[in-house]
Parts: sequence; C-alpha cells; structure tokens
Amino acid sequence: MEQQRRNPSHYQPQWYVPTAYESTHIRITPTHLSDGREFFYLDDEPDYVSGAKVRELKDPRHLADRFASHTDKDGHVVPPQSPIMRQDPLTGDWIPMNPARMNRPITAGKKKTASGNPLAARIPGSPYQDGEIPGTSYDVAVFENRFPSMQQIPGVEPTTTYVNGNHLWPQREANGRCEVICFDPDEHALPANLPISRLRTVVEAWAFRTAELAHLDGIEQIFPFENHGEEIGVSLAHPHGQIYAYPFIPPKMEAELRHTQAYHEKTGGNLLHDILHAELDAKERIVLRNHTWVAYVPAAARWPLEVHVAPVRDGILSIDQLNDDERWGLAQMYSALLKRGNAFFDTGDGKGMNLPYISAWHQAPVHDPRRANYRLNLQFFSFRRAANKIKYLAGSESGMAAWISDTTPEKIAQRFHELGPVDIDDMSD
Repeated sequence: MEQQRRNPSHYQPQWYVPTAYESTHIRITPTHLSDGREFFYLDDEPDYVSGAKVRELKDPRHLADRFASHTDKDGHVVPPQSPIMRQDPLTGDWIPMNPARMNRPITAGKKKTASGNPLAARIPGSPYQDGEIPGTSYDVAVFENRFPSMQQIPGVEPTTTYVNGNHLWPQREANGRCEVICFDPDEHALPANLPISRLRTVVEAWAFRTAELAHLDGIEQIFPFENHGEEIGVSLAHPHGQIYAYPFIPPKMEAELRHTQAYHEKTGGNLLHDILHAELDAKERIVLRNHTWVAYVPAAARWPLEVHVAPVRDGILSIDQLNDDERWGLAQMYSALLKRGNAFFDTGDGKGMNLPYISAWHQAPVHDPRRANYRLNLQFFSFRRAANKIKYLAGSESGMAAWISDTTPEKIAQRFHELGPVDIDDMSD
C-alpha cells in the first residue's frame, strides 16, 4: 500500500473509456474506505495528474466492515441486511425503504444533528474525525454512500417475497447502489461559482460512474442528480451531488419511456429530438445555447423556474457517450445555467440569491429495449416562485399529481433573457 501511495499506476476502469482530455488532464485514483466502500479521487491539478503528487489512500477511521455479521443483544449472529423495496399495487411503483438512513448525520438546516462536515477534506487534529475523505485535500471525489437507500450485499440474490404472505404486496431487496460526488474541497463553495475546468471534472465523474454502474448486476437506471439548498432538504452543506443506480425503472422515467416509444411507433421519429427542434423553431423559450447544447424552458413547464438542457447531436443516450467537445460544452452550459438561476429572483440588492434547485439527469435505461428511442437530457428546476416565496405542493400536485403552474413558460424564459444573451459560445461564464 505504501508503494502504491508513492507511485500509483494510472487506474484502468473496466467499462469507462477515457476521452483524450481525461487521459492527459484528469487522473482517477481508486481506494477503499475503512468499512470497504469504494472511493475514487478525480484530480485535475497537474502535479496529481502527472503522479508527482499522490493522494492519501488510507482511511484513518476504524469502521466496522459494512458487510460483516454482528451479534445482537441475545447473542444471535445477524447477517448484513439489505435495504428492501415494496411495490405499490395501485401504481406498480417500487418504494425503497431503509430505516438506517435515520441515523445519517445532518449538518445543514434547522434539524442539524452533527457538527463538522463529513464531505470536507480531512483536517489532522480536528475534533471532528468522521469525515469521508481520507486525504487532507482533493479536487473531485466519488464514493459509496455510508447511509444508502439501496445497496447490494455480496452473495445475496434478489428474491421476491410477499408482505404478510399476501401477493398484493411484493417485496424484494433494494439491490441498487448510491454514490456521492463531491464537486470541490471548499465546503463554502457554490457549484455556480466553480471554475468551468472544475465542472469539466465533475462532468467526467458523471460519465465515469455512469459507464461503470451500468454494468452492475440488476441495475436498470443510472440517475446522477444534485439537490442544492437548505429549502430542498439538503442534509450536508457542501457542493456535492449523488448518483443512484436503481434496480428498477423509476416512475417518471417509465412515463417518459411510454410516451417516447408510442411516439416512435406512431411517427417513426424521436420525441425528444422533435421537442428540441420545435423549441428551436419557436425560439422564444430558448434561454441558453452553445455549439453542443441547448437550454430551453419547456412549453409545459411545471415549476416556477424550470429549464431542460439537451445535446445538439442525436444518438446520445447517456453521459458517457458524450465526446470531449460536448463535455466541455456541458461544463460551460451548466456554469451559465447555475449563475443565471442564482440571479433569477431579484432580492433588491442586485445580488440575487443562492437558488435552491434540483438538477436531474435523465438517461436512457440500461437494458429496456425502449432505450433506443430515448435521448439524454437534463431537467433543472426550483420550487422557489419569488424571492421570498416557495411553491408548496398542495392537494392537486401531491394528491393527484395534477400540476398547477403559478406562471407561464414564456414568462420564465423572458426573465432568463433579461439576465444575459442566449448564445454563450464566446462567453467565459
């Protein structure tokens, strides 16, 4: 291990194919945390990329093996337990359940249960020594979530049983995977203020993990996403995102697949391609554009601030299929979108706000044959409807999933147009 820390060889993932840029400007270094979880550094600093400097690979904590059996208070050996999921007989939706998540530390908001920051780089001598990062610095880091809502237990095959023995209620192991991506070591940094070069490394992390997770047994959908802001319910105040690898197709994706497949069978076309080009023809809801990506307010937007982002090139089903130029274009587009999102609501001082948002990557499913007629897209939204108001999901939205909008897509787009030019190819923001 010591020799590996001094001179680690360049990591060769099993399925992820590095781009030309990644091969020379980003270094992926793998290790394991002390309880056995996988951990990856993605470095973009030249000294670490070259190997002149190397990251700390030894987790100083003494955590129990996450898959080890334990003895209960009565002396019985208890094997590791997988989170479960149950199927709703009314909708067919699978609902993962893991009570252990109630024990996860919360360091942000009114319900704080812990001090310190487990996503910050390790600080030798600090009274808070339960951080998830082995090293005293990093650029971007990816690791398995310590409190996952889905998890694969080695040697445990998913088995369908029935709650109370009744076939109305199927139950299986929630045999997925949950990972965390730390965008930057600075716990006070905002994703909107990160340099485009760092966001380019984040894009590479999305591509890397999408490619690798898609080959885990039983995985059906890879979902990179970002929850940002206290109002969203973020439990850790640090610039980060997550990736869920679902052992099922989630309800929203299932609905989109039904529509994209039906559209293809009826017209022979690709619905997401045609939506993008219809928005380009309409023009008024296009809010950002560079030579590889287009951002628009969808014509039937639900949220008071909602933007969809799509690649220009056809045939892209998932993030790992993007070429170098498209990954750079995405980093620029994401930076501009976050900046303008923060400026969207006028707080009276001209400075905007730290916008609460959810950024959700919709990728083609891993195995479902309908994937061929899907198309990669990002769906970005905020439930803030004014500088001092939140859109709460009341009876119609929560009870019947029947959305009622407090604005119009055209007004959302108009506000974006006031914040800066649509074409951003020649801009550095």
